[in-house]
Amino acid sequence: MRRFLYRSFRAVWGLQHRLGRRLTPAGQLAMAGLAAAAVIGPNTRLTVAYQAATFMAGLLLVAALGVLQRPPPLQVRRRLPRYATVGEPVTYPVTVLNDGSRARSGLALIEDVADPRPSFEEFTAAREPHEARRNRFDRAVGYPRWSWLISINQRATIAEQPLPPVPAGGQVEARLTLRPLHRGRLTLTGTTVARREPLGLARALRPRPASATVLILPRRYPLPPFALPGARRYQHGGIALAQSVGDSEEFVSLRDYRPGDPLKRIHWRSWARAGRPVVREYQDEFFVRHALVLDTFVPAPTAAFEEAVSVAASFACGVGTQESLLDLLFVGPEAFSVTAGRGVGHVDRMLEILAAVRPCRDRPFATLGRLVLERQASLSGVICVLLGWDEPRREMVSRLRALGMPVLVLVVADPPADSGAREADAAAGVHRLEVGRVGEGLARLLGSA
Repeated sequence: MRRFLYRSFRAVWGLQHRLGRRLTPAGQLAMAGLAAAAVIGPNTRLTVAYQAATFMAGLLLVAALGVLQRPPPLQVRRRLPRYATVGEPVTYPVTVLNDGSRARSGLALIEDVADPRPSFEEFTAAREPHEARRNRFDRAVGYPRWSWLISINQRATIAEQPLPPVPAGGQVEARLTLRPLHRGRLTLTGTTVARREPLGLARALRPRPASATVLILPRRYPLPPFALPGARRYQHGGIALAQSVGDSEEFVSLRDYRPGDPLKRIHWRSWARAGRPVVREYQDEFFVRHALVLDTFVPAPTAAFEEAVSVAASFACGVGTQESLLDLLFVGPEAFSVTAGRGVGHVDRMLEILAAVRPCRDRPFATLGRLVLERQASLSGVICVLLGWDEPRREMVSRLRALGMPVLVLVVADPPADSGAREADAAAGVHRLEVGRVGEGLARLLGSA
């Protein structure tokens, strides 16, 4: 039964998608009028229904004949940005070339986005946020879950863009607007050249395959200037790419070789000039290093989870990494640690990872606690972006504070039911960020810090 429902949803969505591309808004209205007239048509006393049905059917038939001739084969070249950000529209240019001997007009461009329909396994395994609150019929059928998955997988919308007349042997440039809706990788499979038939009810289409991708980054909130607490800590191996190539220290000077020095430190050019072995001398350094801890332990992507990812992205961009390091720590299919700052990595890489982070369903929260505590010796402070304030989360924060670690605790959740819970959180050094008002909460918290 579940597979039958899935196939039905998939077929209905595919039909709606094809009709939406073929029919203009006026054509969709005519189709709806034909369907309504067909519903009331069996009542033979309503002769207007027959007339309306015949009229709408005639219009749609003429429109169908008008789209038999496809648009001309134009060349389309788009210049997509590498990144986009949720909630921030992006405009990009598309160049259209006409190799023919006739000028072309009345055309439009439609971007072809990858099929957003989920697989059967994804449909059965996913859980819509607040699905438990729905009635038994909706939970059994699963259509709200299907609609939610479609909206998540669509990533962005790109409106149809009319083209100016394209001269023979010439080219024109159009600008399309991409409106990001959800973070993740948006895949474009091609661009379709469309032309409306004379009645304006339907479009003739000529697709032009051209694959491209845009990475949609999480929404980021502007943060006021702030300074994170914490003193410099000893960093084993120094700063010269210690996270990616193993132990290496900060270069200090050259000196004569001493018995026991490793051969890899020999400076061969200086040996050739001086005529005796010369080695590089290094020293370890003390500097500031913070951890940005993201809580991913929820059964399904919720509004709070998406806001938590946005908060983490905001701190990743807002914390200065010129003279310090920032470690992003979270748990997905495995434990992840990503470092940015002082030549070790770049914030862009951290944002790319946050664009793809997913909830962790098969591991306990203690996995994240162990990941953070293993690194506490080198950390100056910790920023915890949590999705709740239960016993495992309290225990992790308490252990960090017991070690003398400055910890900024941010809990992204719905507003508490009573003011007593808010006061208790404040007394425990926990700052709540309410879903829907996260930007205000961050500005108020950091502005007063």
